[in-house]
Amino acid sequence: MIKTAIVAITKHGIEIARRIKQKIPEVEIYVPAKHSDGGTDINWFSVQSTQLVGDLFKTYDAMICIFSLGAVIRLIAPHLVDKKSDPAVIVIDDKANHVISTLSGHLGGANTLARLVASVLGAQPVITTAADVNETIAVDLVGREFGWTIENFEKVTKTSAFMVNEEKIAIYQDAGERNWWHAPLPKNVAVVDIIEQVKSPEFKAGLVISDRTISDLEITNKSVIYRPKSLVVGIGLHWDTGKNVIESGITTVFKEKELSFKSIRNISSINREAKVKGLEEFSKQYGIPVEIYDKEELATVSVPNPSTTVQEFEGTPSVSEASSLLSSKGELVVPKQKFPPNLTVAVSRVNFA
Repeated sequence: MIKTAIVAITKHGIEIARRIKQKIPEVEIYVPAKHSDGGTDINWFSVQSTQLVGDLFKTYDAMICIFSLGAVIRLIAPHLVDKKSDPAVIVIDDKANHVISTLSGHLGGANTLARLVASVLGAQPVITTAADVNETIAVDLVGREFGWTIENFEKVTKTSAFMVNEEKIAIYQDAGERNWWHAPLPKNVAVVDIIEQVKSPEFKAGLVISDRTISDLEITNKSVIYRPKSLVVGIGLHWDTGKNVIESGITTVFKEKELSFKSIRNISSINREAKVKGLEEFSKQYGIPVEIYDKEELATVSVPNPSTTVQEFEGTPSVSEASSLLSSKGELVVPKQKFPPNLTVAVSRVNFA
């Protein structure tokens, strides 16, 4: 459950808030101190509601406001930034008849939250985003549950408009999870097998799901590019290999092999017992996790480029290739690349079957 605050300003609102908390105990309730009944399940506030709502807007992932929609809009308006960062906001009337998804319906999760809260209260969820009411693909949410990122978010609004207006749209996918859409595709959407087909005049826009760099401007100008977490980078290194060396090696490989850095799921390497400072710093800077394997595990993996030198010093004939294959359970797409004096990089594509 995302970090959620409920704001209630009436006695009925307090009752509704407590009904929600009974079913979703993680939520935190805020009510003016003048209504205090001494309950420890509520944060009784004494500041102006304007200040409180502003503070909560900046510190919570979602807000549930149990008062009029107009009042909520006036209170949150000064704090709006953009759809990528604003929290989800839903509004509930004082009789709990309707639960209205008000802000950040897709990216912020307000639509999902509204449906959940409505089910708790036996109320009617009110959803107005076009993709939801038309039961079509929400362009800004494709692959979100799997951690995919959108490379060119500026294309989302126009493509979403084409989607809800049932204009012809192409989908091309060569990487990532295949079960991102759980129903038959909308009648205006067609899957293409070759990425160049996206450029066809019959398609107004495209959804391109790939871990490869795309340099064709005809494609990137009319498509939303999604980056699935589909690549594992195997690293062979010494205990004193620095962050800058690791960064340079990986970015060089990805540029030369035309792979997207944004599609790295994780780094893999050998267990050295003590942490390698450079690798730890790289992981922290980019938010990319590291998986490590004992030499005995790595030695069981068949690789195309085993090394007697690595065998002598590491106790396994391969680190970078073996660890990337072991972590991805997939196929090697970039064999071991050497960067003197002590770095090797290999890349495997994750098997999502």
